[in-house]
Amino acid sequence: MAKRVLIVDDNPNMSTLLSEMLEVFDYESVRADDGDKALAELGKGGFSMVITDMRMPNMSGLELLREVKAKYPRLPVVLISGYSVSEIERQSGDVKPDGILGKPLMMSDIERLVNSLL
Repeated sequence: MAKRVLIVDDNPNMSTLLSEMLEVFDYESVRADDGDKALAELGKGGFSMVITDMRMPNMSGLELLREVKAKYPRLPVVLISGYSVSEIERQSGDVKPDGILGKPLMMSDIERLVNSLL
């Protein structure tokens, strides 16, 4: 059975692109366009990882990271951002993401990160 990744991004073009990239590496994906929908999907179970954008309305990627780690501490969470890694780490405080993907998304970066975490 393929590993399932939850993609959280309010931009449907980005989530579709990431979903298609993950398919190349034999990962299934489910998409949610905000943090509340992501948490509802996670409640259904069966996910191996969460990949979320940093900037979204209603709930940021950092807020989602904190929620996911509180409920599912072993579930890897990767943040997608155009910001610097040091800025993300500073903002995340005591709850750190398991990985960070920079924009623009590169196939090699996605493959390396996902394979290292899963």
